[in-house]
Amino acid sequence: MLTEYLEKAMAQANVEKTEDGRYFASIPQFKGVWGDGATPEESCQELRAALEEWLVIALRDDDTLPKIDGVSLNFGGKAYSSGALG
Repeated sequence: MLTEYLEKAMAQANVEKTEDGRYFASIPQFKGVWGDGATPEESCQELRAALEEWLVIALRDDDTLPKIDGVSLNFGGKAYSSGALG
C-alpha cells in the first residue's frame, strides 16, 4: 500500500526549470516537499527521498495524509500506523 501511495504521488509531480538552469520538482498535495537537481530525473529522485522522509514523520506523528488517486494511508481519519490500531 505504501509503495502504491508513493508511486501515485510521484505521478502527480510537477517539474519546472528554474532561472539558473536547475530543475525543481514538487507535488501540489504535499506543501513544503520538493526536490532540486541538475536534471529533471535528479530533481524527482530528490523529491521522492523528501516525500519518503515526510511520510515517515507524518505516520509517526499520526497526521492526516492526503488521499492520492483513491489511495489513502489514513485509518479512522488519522494516518495509518501501528499506534492507530490501538
